[in-house]
Amino acid sequence: MLVARSARAHGRRIAVLSPARTLSYAELEQRSNRLANALLGLGLARGDRVGIYLPNCAEIVEIEIACYKAGLVKAPFNARLSPAEVGEIAANSEASIIVTTRERAEQFRPHIRGAMPRLLLLDGDAATNYDAALARASDAFTPVQVRADEVAVLHYTSGSSGVLKAAMQTFGNRLAQLRKFLIRSEGMREGHILGLVGPITHASGMQIVPALCNGVTIRLFSGFEPARFLADMRTDRVTHTFMVPTMINMLLGELQGRYRPLPDLQRLGYGAAPMAPARILQAMDVFGPVLSQGYGAGETTSGVCGLSADDHLYARAARPERLASCGRPYLECDVQILDDAGQPVAQGEIGEIVVGGEDIFAGYWRAPELTAEVLKDGRYHTGDLARMDEEGYVYIVDRKKDMVISGGFNVYPSEVEAVLFQHEAVQEACVFAIPDDKWGESVAAHVVLKPGRPADAALIDAFCAERLAGFKRPRRLEFVDTLPKNPNGKVMRKAVQAPYWAGQTRMVN
Repeated sequence: MLVARSARAHGRRIAVLSPARTLSYAELEQRSNRLANALLGLGLARGDRVGIYLPNCAEIVEIEIACYKAGLVKAPFNARLSPAEVGEIAANSEASIIVTTRERAEQFRPHIRGAMPRLLLLDGDAATNYDAALARASDAFTPVQVRADEVAVLHYTSGSSGVLKAAMQTFGNRLAQLRKFLIRSEGMREGHILGLVGPITHASGMQIVPALCNGVTIRLFSGFEPARFLADMRTDRVTHTFMVPTMINMLLGELQGRYRPLPDLQRLGYGAAPMAPARILQAMDVFGPVLSQGYGAGETTSGVCGLSADDHLYARAARPERLASCGRPYLECDVQILDDAGQPVAQGEIGEIVVGGEDIFAGYWRAPELTAEVLKDGRYHTGDLARMDEEGYVYIVDRKKDMVISGGFNVYPSEVEAVLFQHEAVQEACVFAIPDDKWGESVAAHVVLKPGRPADAALIDAFCAERLAGFKRPRRLEFVDTLPKNPNGKVMRKAVQAPYWAGQTRMVN
């Protein structure tokens, strides 16, 4: 077991640092052994699902390691989901046990269909208390031997469809993901501190095992408030972190151009949503030459392409258009751009990103129809439209389902958003299709302005007219105070768009 090896090599070093609990590598090894024994002692067997409904905390790391050791399936529920959504996921996963808190359990209890799963509570009584269960168990454990094709994680995601589904990530997928991270770690090694601010039940948590294999300290943040986050990052001298673009935008607003506010930061990774090149340049101005980008999905067991820090620097100096790229494929990731017939498109032409490799998921949990839509001959059809340049860099244009078709022309919202983000008054933007009697669809935009930066629709339209073809310019532009976001911080385009299509028989004209 790789984490056991790290415990021998780095036993006294801090493995997990959080506001409520700090664990050394030796303590993490002992406690995860105890938890593995405790879970099996409660009657769970290899392949049973362990639900996790917790905010970022050290216990989530223990649970992940314990599940791997015991051959159990980790089934994390995003801590920001509603109680009703938790009830739905608990039923879908048929979780044998859910690790949570007393308050959260009482909130989702009315939404559980059928028998209530067994609960293990961080603040429970003697019978259900998490720490008490560990105290009763042995700290010696022999890991269960599993096959590479057995399911290790149910990664729940609704993606852009809004349909509940869980990507089945196998132990083989997770090992492939580990190899990717270790090979492309960009310098993350013993003594470094990895700050994780997004929910570690999901994308941010993909970095946990690779970090532990390298003797890194994982600093967990329980929430994101820009000023507090910056202060804690400085105090704890965090060297590496990962954020969604929304968080970076908020930090840029907080910092107001101040240079190098985090002097210890060596790498600022970003992903999970597009980031406009203008914002990337602004972030480089503020944080220094530390940005790197990753592109992937739960179905690909994290990243399949990356734009390194060196790529960012070269792009800034010589190829500015490359800042719109999500980078080149990682080792073992076979990334192709295909047309609707499944054939490769010519270099520079737009097609769908299709990915093969050892990290491609085994399908959606108990959803064969959904699986058949995206998994064909073992390759994952992402639904993302992109082109690839002569050096293998991939440029995502948009989602197939988000594309606006106006008067027979394809308009990609991300392209229009990138232009809006260049305007000095624009903080956030969401571009989408609305019905149009003449053109079928036309382009609309909701825009959030920066505090103290007034602007009107005419000024922004004139700005767009200098940079976009006429059919790409927003025909309707509204200023809003906020944009709706999902639990992972992505703007919910469909939620913004839906009112404009009320009464229509379909979301396309």
